Amino acid sequence: MTRKAPRATQEERKAYEQDGFFVRQAVFDRDELADLRAAAERSVAEAECAARAPDALYAIDGNRYVEAGGTTIQLEHQEGLQTVRVLEPFHRLDPRFDELVDDPRFVEPMRDLVGADELCLFTDKLNLKRPREGSRFRWHQDSPYWVFDCAHVDRLANVMLALDEARRENGCLCLVPGSHRAGLLPGLEGEGTLGPLFTDPRSFDAELAVPAEMPAGSLLFFSPHVVHGSEPNRSESPRRALLFTYQPAPYRMFKIPSVRPAGSYFGR
Repeated sequence: MTRKAPRATQEERKAYEQDGFFVRQAVFDRDELADLRAAAERSVAEAECAARAPDALYAIDGNRYVEAGGTTIQLEHQEGLQTVRVLEPFHRLDPRFDELVDDPRFVEPMRDLVGADELCLFTDKLNLKRPREGSRFRWHQDSPYWVFDCAHVDRLANVMLALDEARRENGCLCLVPGSHRAGLLPGLEGEGTLGPLFTDPRSFDAELAVPAEMPAGSLLFFSPHVVHGSEPNRSESPRRALLFTYQPAPYRMFKIPSVRPAGSYFGR
């Protein structure tokens, strides 16, 4: 059954313009979340098997990766630990995820945030913070990661679905309101290969950061320019999240050389 979803309200648009983000509380129900969590765990189990393949692992600045079937698997940093941290892209790993790309609860607000009625998927990630194992994500913007492969980075917009309750204790995302208005901020030059992808703390005020605490099933819409990060999961509760980044049609995806239309304007 297709669910109706409102476009971005005037208040949400104002928050997105001024702060760089807004939240819609508890949009997905308990049964939907149970289905998505199960699909996520199936995908993670397959990724963990792929990560055990001989010579599959490589490292950059202490970050550990495996490439499998067009998906980049990032493992937790601790040597010998096979815990999956990120899967990107993930929407092709399960039919339920692929359906979500067209879900109006994502697509309808995105038409306003992207500024186009015809949308395509840019990229997607499954983020995991396992109890007591999930490490922090340093302060960063998404745009420096994408700008060299995307000339329209200002037209991208993110949405994150919280599969679990997000709290400070389990390492919820924190965002710096208004930091997106400065565009691309300086990175950490001279700090390894990945340093330029992390935001120089002298270019923003981390004291202004606010935690995106929200119940499971909530949606966080945020700009690729807004500075964000998260602390480790110090609790006994997981924090899993699905992220989709949309763009105007008909551009190709970030890591996949094909176009993935999103929404009913393509007859889907």
